[in-house]
Amino acid sequence: MTLVIGTDEAGYGPNLGPLVVAATAWRVNEEPGSVDEQLATAITAASPGLWGDSKKIFRAGAGFDALERGVHVALAILPGGTPPARWADLAGAFDAPIPMDWPEVEALENLAIPRDRHETSWRDQDLVIGDSLAAFGVRLEAMRARIIPPGAFNAMLDSGLNKSDILSQATLDLAASLASRSAASEPRLIWCDRHGGRRRYAPLVSRAFDLPLVRPLEETATCSAYELPPDGRIEFTVGGEARIPVALASMTAKYLRELCMRAFNAFWGARLAGLEPTAGYPVDALRWRRDAAAAIEETGLDIDAIWRRA
Repeated sequence: MTLVIGTDEAGYGPNLGPLVVAATAWRVNEEPGSVDEQLATAITAASPGLWGDSKKIFRAGAGFDALERGVHVALAILPGGTPPARWADLAGAFDAPIPMDWPEVEALENLAIPRDRHETSWRDQDLVIGDSLAAFGVRLEAMRARIIPPGAFNAMLDSGLNKSDILSQATLDLAASLASRSAASEPRLIWCDRHGGRRRYAPLVSRAFDLPLVRPLEETATCSAYELPPDGRIEFTVGGEARIPVALASMTAKYLRELCMRAFNAFWGARLAGLEPTAGYPVDALRWRRDAAAAIEETGLDIDAIWRRA
C-alpha cells in the first residue's frame, strides 16, 4: 500500500482575492513504482473526464458546473463524506477556516452550495465511482486546503517571506500534515506542481518534514525530486496536473477561489451600483481598484485587507 499526496494552487498571480492551496491524499494498493499506472487505470475506468487540470475544465469563466461537480463527487466518496450545503460545511470539509474579519465572510455564508443543487444525480455517481476505484485498490482518503486572504498574505510578506516562499510553505505544510497519516513503514509519494520558476526545494522540505537533511534526487528544468526517509519521495514537476491527485487538488483550489471571488464581487457590488465584477488578475484588478475607490474609502477598510501587494 502506498500513500499518494497531490498538491496545487489557484490565485498565485492575482492582486484581488485569496491565494488557495489544496492537497488530496490517496491510498493505492501498489508499490510506488506502479502507482502512476494504477491510478490512471482506475480513474479512467471509474469516471473519465471527471477530474483533470482545472485550467482545462474551467476556462474563461466557463466550466464552473464541471468544476463544482468534480469537487463535490470527490468530497462524497471520502470516508464519512457528506454533501456540503453551505460555506461553513465546505470549509470544514477541507479544514480551511478563514479569518472572521475578512470583509466577504457574510457574503460567503450566503452563497448557494452547490450552485445548481445536483445532489441526487451526483450521489448516484458517487456510489458507482467509489466502488469502481475500490475494485482497483484505490481510495481517496482526505482533501485539505488553505485559504490565504490578502491581509494574511501581506502580513507574510512583511515577515520577510516572498511570494514564492508563501506558496511553497503553505503547500508543504499541507503535504506534511497529510503525510503524517502514513504508517511508519508505508511508502509515501508526494506530487506537487512546480512553484513558479523555483528549482531548489531542499531547505523548504527539510523544514516542513522536520528532517535534518534532505537528499536531492534530481533538480532539472522539468522536475525537482527529493528523498523522504524512511521510504518516500517528493516531486515538484512542470505539468504536474497530468496526475490525478494533483489535478483534483488543482480543481479544489480553483473551486474554492471561484467561490471566494463570487463573494468578493457580491460584497462590493452591493456597495457600488454598476461595479463590474472582476476575477482579480493584475490588469483588470487595477481597473476594479479605480472603479471601486469610493466604495473602498467609504468602508474604511485598509487597502492591505483587499489588495495583495505581490
